[in-house]
Formats: sequence, C-alpha cells, structure tokens
Amino acid sequence: MADLQSILGDGKVAVVTGAASGIGLAAATRFAARGMAVVLVDNDQGKLADAREIVAAQSKNADARIAAVATDVSDREAVAALEQTVAGQFGDVHVLMNNAGIQPGSSLFGLEENWERVLNVNLMGIIHGTRLFGPKMIAHGEPAMIINTGSKQGITTPPGDPAYNVAKAGVKAFTEALQHELRNTAGCQVNAHLLIPGFVYTPLTARGRTEKPGGAWTPEQTVDFMMESLERGDFYILCPDNDVDRATDEKRIAWAAGDIIENRPPLSRWHPDCAADFDAYLKK
Repeated sequence: MADLQSILGDGKVAVVTGAASGIGLAAATRFAARGMAVVLVDNDQGKLADAREIVAAQSKNADARIAAVATDVSDREAVAALEQTVAGQFGDVHVLMNNAGIQPGSSLFGLEENWERVLNVNLMGIIHGTRLFGPKMIAHGEPAMIINTGSKQGITTPPGDPAYNVAKAGVKAFTEALQHELRNTAGCQVNAHLLIPGFVYTPLTARGRTEKPGGAWTPEQTVDFMMESLERGDFYILCPDNDVDRATDEKRIAWAAGDIIENRPPLSRWHPDCAADFDAYLKK
C-alpha cells in the first residue's frame, strides 16, 4: 500500500459520486482539505452547486480546482462523458469514490421501477465508474485508489428491502473481484477498498427525521473512520456506529455465513426456529 499522502496530497485529483450530500459530501470536503482537486458528481444539480461552495470553502488551497458535474451514474454514456470531461480538464485521477446510492424501498413482488432504479444506480453506477475510470488510473502509473460504498445490508441481507440488499451484495462481490484483478496486474499502483458504513444520518436514511438519532453516526464521523482505515491499508472498511460495535458486527456476519455452513434456514436470525439460538450466540 502506497503512503496515503502520495494519493491524497496537494494537486492530486479525486472524483466523488453522490457528492451533493451525506457521505459523499463529507468525503469530498476531506479530500479538498488535504489539498486535492475534487470533482463532485451527483444528479441533483441544485444541491450539487451548494455542495461545491461548501467544499471550496474548506479547501486547503485557495486556488485548488473544485468542480461540480451533474451526472446520472446509472447511464453508462453519461459516465463515459464524465470521464472524458475529467480527463480533459483535470488530467490523471488518483481517487475514484463510487458512492452514489438510492433507497426508495422495495419488496419482492413490488414495483419493478424500484428494482430497476436501485440496481442501476447502486450497482451498475459503481460498475460503470470503475470500468470507465479504472483503465486510465492503472495506466498513469501513480498510486491511486477506488473506493466503493457498500452496506452491511449487502453482507447480512436482512429482510425488508431485497433490491437494496441485492445491489449492495453485488457491490461487495464486484469490489472483491476488482481488488484481486488490481493486485494481479503487473505494475499496477491502484488499490480498491470497500466502505461498509454503519447507521449514518444522511438524506438517504433520514426518512422524514429532522434530527440525528442517537444511534447514528454523522457522515463526517464515517469519513474520518474511513480515512483512518485507508491509512492502515484496510480493504474492508467496516464502520461501527453509536449502537453497534465491531464485535457485534463480526458476530452478525459470522452467523450469516454460518447459515450455509450449518445448513440453517436462510436469514435464520429472523426465523422463529432459530431466533432464540441467535440471541444466545450474540450474548456469549
């Protein structure tokens, strides 16, 4: 793993999707505060303009380039145009943070539109970004990183929102495959990382609430944890929150994997024949 300053230092370039609010905005601000040029990407043009002003105000360098480019990441041609714009105006990219996501809710036999939107944005948006920016990031030969935002719901897949779970499970599998590919590419200086937030109070999770719940982290706390994890070279950036510590996350993840190993019913945490066993296991 390269020294983080060689990637996140003065004059380097970061591209962040879903940057108009939440984790994306917090990350863009942190990158700018380290002296990077930052390209903020979102499909909400109004919020994006406001976000650019926030990031520019926090930039380490008064003359650092901070740009906002409205883009629908679910549209491959739009992401290709974004890549061309960034290459022409900023040059080599050193950080690509594929963070854009939506969560309109879903059910197995519910609205087809919700399934399509979630899969196209949350999964295909990350695939488009990686496949279109990645080759040039490898080719320029400088240390760089691709950070993809996943979710604990893509690992333990709790009932209630299957489209979101499927998309985020795909992000996990895709990012693992990406890191394997990168580390087996001769001369490659690019690494991949999977950001796995805990409960974070953002416009995505607010659901009408106007104050942060006590159990939630702020986007800034999440990004600070991400930065510490990147310093260590972590691939899996498994974030806690104010309700759930890492030990509990580890037990939940291990139990989910155990459903296969022990041949239990799927999602056994929520199965009436297994729920008591899980509670006892969690308390050990």
